Amino acid sequence: MSTTPETHLIAYPFPSSGHVIPLIDLSKILVSRKIHVTVLVTPSTQHLVPTNYSPLLQTLLLPQPHFPKPNQNRLIAILSFMRQHHYPILLDWGQTHPSPPSAIISDFFLGWTQLLAHDLHVPRLVFSPSGASALSISLSIWRYPPQNHNPEDPNSIISFPNLPNSPVYPWWQISNLFRDKKVESDWEIMKYNFLLNLEAWGVVFNSFLYLEPPSFDHIKKELGHQRVWAVGPVLPLESGSTEQEERGGSSTVSCRKLTKWLDSRQDGSVVYICFGSRTVLTTVQMAVLTSALELSGVNFILSVMAPDERRVAEDCGKIPSDFIERVNGRGLVIEGWAPQLVILSHRAVGSFLTHCGWNSVLEGLVSGVVMLTWPMGADQYTNANLLVDQLCVAVRVAEGNEKVPEISELAEIIKGSLAKTRERVRSEELKDAALGALEINGSSQNQLDDLVKKLNELKNE
Repeated sequence: MSTTPETHLIAYPFPSSGHVIPLIDLSKILVSRKIHVTVLVTPSTQHLVPTNYSPLLQTLLLPQPHFPKPNQNRLIAILSFMRQHHYPILLDWGQTHPSPPSAIISDFFLGWTQLLAHDLHVPRLVFSPSGASALSISLSIWRYPPQNHNPEDPNSIISFPNLPNSPVYPWWQISNLFRDKKVESDWEIMKYNFLLNLEAWGVVFNSFLYLEPPSFDHIKKELGHQRVWAVGPVLPLESGSTEQEERGGSSTVSCRKLTKWLDSRQDGSVVYICFGSRTVLTTVQMAVLTSALELSGVNFILSVMAPDERRVAEDCGKIPSDFIERVNGRGLVIEGWAPQLVILSHRAVGSFLTHCGWNSVLEGLVSGVVMLTWPMGADQYTNANLLVDQLCVAVRVAEGNEKVPEISELAEIIKGSLAKTRERVRSEELKDAALGALEINGSSQNQLDDLVKKLNELKNE
């Protein structure tokens, strides 16, 4: 395929690692197709972009969001800051840059960039760091607000009859961004921001067609056009590569030590536990989890986030001081960032207890491990339902702090996840499907070819 280096794409992630990393992964792929990409970063995220990767991968540093209103919803505060302070910088930059942008691709949280794209006279693409099923729910919530006639009951059932498989959720699992109407203006900001995504020229998903075909069809119907591309999983899949080891940050436990420890274990004998880069377990959750790991007798790697200064008033669980001694060397604990792909892709790892963030879902799928679901919020409940009820590659374990299993029950589930089960057979099938999508003439490669073709055509219009 002939491409032109002059095609210039602005990539604008929401400034959180779970959103930045997959858009950088996509940017690298587009750069390999001779697309010039400028990634917009802030001081807290610029370290996530590799330096000297390619002359076609550039960055533009923007001001770090801060929160002048301490009681404002954190997400609303970030979006408001970006809209107010980044917009004029980007408008001036885009109008004066010697290589004007051909298009903007921005996170679904940044719906307001539709207005920026309009002022720059370029099309905007939405990048979804979530799957099509989750984005369908989000768009439906704001476009067709569900009715809850008993909002005081957290278990009130909310239905989505217009979506594929007509999903239902208890009220407490609906996004807090929608449920919280204490500040009407904040609620309206989120609604307006999400609905602007429906005006985008196109949508790019870090997913693949085989995974959730009805939801891709639904998104196209909602948008009223076919410019929807599933190009994932966008992951560095070369085992043992520097890209895998350094992706997202540095670990307190070196990859060398992790690999050596895993090498000493039998195939499929280790359970990996991680709740993402933002979730901090409560005291109850941590007590149940560590006690169950001790009781299960399995080999494990446990990655947990330590609370930061913003969580000092929250209930944050801590790993018992003598926990490692009690598990007799069969467990490793990583506090902070973990090189997740390195761990999951190792032959010794057989199952993955996960919060079901979309990045973790994809990393689990390409590794062929059985997943144990413990969603904590956001799109994670939708992702867990997809894994358990539709794809049959996972076992439901818990839900937030509302549904936490007994210690003995969780221990049995953890132990059983390493056995030969239908979920294990199915996980191998999904691994083949995910990797197959990335091969020449695979669905994701074909979708990527079409996306690059359309982007290059924009330059010539």
